[in-house]
Amino acid sequence: MLKVAAGILIDQQNILIARRAPGKDLAGYWEFPGGKIEPNETAEAALIREFREEFQVEIRVLNPFHKNEHMYSSKTILLESYIAQHVSGEFQLRDHDQLAWVTIPELSNYQMAPADVPIVEKLLHTFKEKGAIK
Repeated sequence: MLKVAAGILIDQQNILIARRAPGKDLAGYWEFPGGKIEPNETAEAALIREFREEFQVEIRVLNPFHKNEHMYSSKTILLESYIAQHVSGEFQLRDHDQLAWVTIPELSNYQMAPADVPIVEKLLHTFKEKGAIK
């Protein structure tokens, strides 16, 4: 099983999502950015590393949010998502061709990667109940 970390970057009431670039796995799908967790690496450390590598930005990982397994045709992943915030740096695109800061209700308008759908559902449920993500 492939372990993957995803960052739910929150700025005010907006969340960062990124669209996979043409030629990449799941091209055209939107996702919460992140990447593979290397051996002997924590999910939090993987997120910090991936945001540096993919976007040239620094983030702060705040809290665990959701964990789910997803079976793709070629692999099964364990996706660990965390609430995080942007600390510094201008976003550069490498594995993605577009970024969007969206409200939680707007997430329903985007074609999210299948493994990210349970995260969207939990965000929508939490937002509906509490009016915000804490």
